[in-house]
Amino acid sequence: MNAKTPTPMLDRVQLPTDCRDFTLEELQQLADDLRRETIDSVATTGGHLGAGLGVVELTVALHHVFNTPRDKVIWDVGHQAYPHKILTGRRAQLRTIRQGGGLSGFCKREESEYDAFGAGHSSTSISAGLGMAVARDMNQDDFEVIAVIGDGAMSAGMAYEAMNNAGALGTRLIVILNDNDMSIAPPTGAMSAYLSRLISSHSYRSLRHVGKAVASKFPAPLARAARNAEKAVRTFATGGTLFEQLGFYYVGPVDGHNLEHLLPVLKNVRDERDSGPVLIHVVTQKGYGYAPAEGSDHKYHGVAKFDVKTGAQVKSPATAPSYTDVFARSLTFHAAQDEKIVAITAAMPGGTGLDKFASQFPERMFDVGIAEQHAVTFAAGLAAEGYKPFCAIYSTFLQRAYDQLIHDVAIQNLPVRFAIDRAGLVGADGPTHAGSFDTAYLCTLPNMVVMAAGDEAELMHMVATASTYDAGPIAFRYPRGAGVGVALPAEGMPLEIGKGRIVREGKEVAILSFGTRLSECLNAAELLAEKGISTTVADARFAKPLDMALIESLIRNHTLILTIEEGASGGFGAHVLSEATNAGLLDNTHCRLRVLTLPDCYQPHDTQERMYSDAGLDATHIASQISTLLAQKLQSSAA
Repeated sequence: MNAKTPTPMLDRVQLPTDCRDFTLEELQQLADDLRRETIDSVATTGGHLGAGLGVVELTVALHHVFNTPRDKVIWDVGHQAYPHKILTGRRAQLRTIRQGGGLSGFCKREESEYDAFGAGHSSTSISAGLGMAVARDMNQDDFEVIAVIGDGAMSAGMAYEAMNNAGALGTRLIVILNDNDMSIAPPTGAMSAYLSRLISSHSYRSLRHVGKAVASKFPAPLARAARNAEKAVRTFATGGTLFEQLGFYYVGPVDGHNLEHLLPVLKNVRDERDSGPVLIHVVTQKGYGYAPAEGSDHKYHGVAKFDVKTGAQVKSPATAPSYTDVFARSLTFHAAQDEKIVAITAAMPGGTGLDKFASQFPERMFDVGIAEQHAVTFAAGLAAEGYKPFCAIYSTFLQRAYDQLIHDVAIQNLPVRFAIDRAGLVGADGPTHAGSFDTAYLCTLPNMVVMAAGDEAELMHMVATASTYDAGPIAFRYPRGAGVGVALPAEGMPLEIGKGRIVREGKEVAILSFGTRLSECLNAAELLAEKGISTTVADARFAKPLDMALIESLIRNHTLILTIEEGASGGFGAHVLSEATNAGLLDNTHCRLRVLTLPDCYQPHDTQERMYSDAGLDATHIASQISTLLAQKLQSSAA
């Protein structure tokens, strides 16, 4: 057990108003306590750690300087908001985070009035903040809007679209760029802190306006030279040229772990009420203040429960390799045979397993940053020139590139391979990360081939299938977590396009599974067998094209068919029903066809097992549904 560390200053703070009159020394103690509390809490529950530790001082400063929740602080993505949750009345609940019925791992509007905008995907904060700021101005209100965005999230085009719009509108908006990768600015120090305080101050900005007015009286060449000289001095010292060109007044870089530097800048910007958009460049370090996290910020982004003293994470032993690992190893195997295979990820090399691919083929792996739209069109360009791009993106993130998928890939029928990780329910990350919709949004596209692995061996075959398929775009989906433990072949073999398989033979009812609910379908068949109900279990493998011969056989030889999928309505089952109806297979037949999908709601976070149980997609619920349908048929026949 981890011993609870005393936090005397944090104990005095129930809400941000309690720290508004704190001295600098008290605020520093509060930050130290807040960091300890964050570490202790996440050690108990698991969750996001490194990002939150990097913004502890910034969190304290924001809630001290600004009048939250009237002033709106928007945390981009939200995985760095654990310290924010602690300071805003949720400290006692933090040890429920990411657990069923507990706090969300991200910001959530219905959870707290201090969560100004919900997010689980990156790069939305500036757009949302600009919308709030414009609404404020239209309402003739005067609160502040502050968007906190990490430098990684700035790799997404949406952030620049929002900044370009904000600069053009001239709307009062504060953007804090949390540069935690040292990717933009050199290390900060006393001189940069002094310059940041100076250029954010009212006196400097007033003097600057006077200077502009005076310079305007000069002949044009001299006026232009004066303006350029002032701007050059400022941008040489701070590096803000890009943001200035977008219409933002740039301040920074500022040491994000030094409250003595951070507080005056925030206060200066707060008090300059007549300005347009401002960007404050704050340099921080992920995992700051906790040595294990500082030394390995990637591994401590999302953690299991861990020992505070050593940083050692407690993980349950895996009974089977993860689907992600099986995909990565399979792709690497095929890439060794085919030099045209390349891999693309959008800032998730570890999450998609492509870091393993990169270790063998670094020149053939492309991490394009948090830019899913670009990733898909980039892959289309590679495919147009004869390469075999595997675009590995989480289901929920691929949603962000749907237009590119249609316009740049599908319409041109380019053979881009989509490896869709985190398909289905993902557990603790909740609805923002649930891969519920990809089957539905992919199956509507002409020429698209859509597969789902029933187990980890099937995933190997689908990687092999995609590596040899050149007739157009192809996608295969697989879930988060470990496989079911089936024996793995030495290598995957290409599947016949559009052909499913019978996994268990029966006579009375049939379960047609698409995806990794297959094992639960087999377990349900065992439960039904105990009741004397003979059940066929089929693995569809393909949602598009469908195996219509298999579907016709199931309809002709069974009294009930239930389709099962880890996706929303409108996906696999809907296509089976539509195609079977249009083919006349259900005309004048004794067979009934029913569709089981995820429920038509955004399921709250919990364990994957509980979420699937709540959705009615585990063995017990599947068997119960079939028993109920058979009983209803008997009652109908008797009537």
